[in-house]
Amino acid sequence: MRDGTAKVFLGVAGNFVRATPDSRVTEEAMRRCRLTAHISTKLNRSHTVCGDTALVLPTLGRSDRDVQASGEQFITVEDSMSEVHASRGRLPPASPHLLSAVAIISRLARATLGDTPAIPWEEFEADYGTVRDRFARVVPGFENFNARVAGAGGFRLPNPVNQRVFRTPGGKAVFTVNEFTMPDIPEGRLLLQTLRSHNQWNTVPYAMNDRYRGIHDARRVVLVNPADLTALGFADRDRVDLVAVWHDGPERRAGDFHVVAYLISRGSAAAYYPETNVLVPLDSVADISNTPTSKAVLIRMEPTSADADRPS
Repeated sequence: MRDGTAKVFLGVAGNFVRATPDSRVTEEAMRRCRLTAHISTKLNRSHTVCGDTALVLPTLGRSDRDVQASGEQFITVEDSMSEVHASRGRLPPASPHLLSAVAIISRLARATLGDTPAIPWEEFEADYGTVRDRFARVVPGFENFNARVAGAGGFRLPNPVNQRVFRTPGGKAVFTVNEFTMPDIPEGRLLLQTLRSHNQWNTVPYAMNDRYRGIHDARRVVLVNPADLTALGFADRDRVDLVAVWHDGPERRAGDFHVVAYLISRGSAAAYYPETNVLVPLDSVADISNTPTSKAVLIRMEPTSADADRPS
């Protein structure tokens, strides 16, 4: 942002609009941008919610071979076990004109900022190892990045538990005990948690089936305890709108969900995200981490209205 009006958004992969809570607020903010640019492998909802000028820049996927001036490149990924390892694409790119995300960002930077001795963008594009060398200089745990990631299986990032090194005043781990508090669920309301299906990576569903929970050919479903359904006057397979109960501004509504009677705790409900991210208020966050309360959204259910919003 150069001044108070020149708002620019650059997104690299993902579906930003649907990945964020309070989706309609995010959409309004995106539409106020002068420029929105997305570097993406596949089209998604975010590409249709744009500013005055919109760019969609196709890029190589992780499964595509990436050959630059210095030869074939690889990127690195960190798994859930804090292991960092190389990822190399093996498939031929869909088009010889596709650029990698590194190349696109480097060229955008050179066009706007120019090459400098401190930030040699052209060198970064030609050899991703030079980018990793910069990481090694400034990010703890990534020392000798290129040499360590070349080994079989890569390397593990530092973990205080394994190393028994704790950056506390006493040099020891600190345990806390928190008093348990039961959420107050008013009559006629449910506490909704958002979750992902089996065939889903972050906000990207790959199929309509969830073998974890026995759901097939559907994602706009809400799981509710059978006793709660009876008390609320609904039945299995009814079509409902989910309405977030929050103290600020206009109501948040996700329309046209099928109710599924499910052995979930009384007073609770569950539905997939990103379909229900629209219900999560931006200012409803955890006390310390400041993360959205996506596992504790107070809702009510209403029969689906004829003009119910059905966000993609």
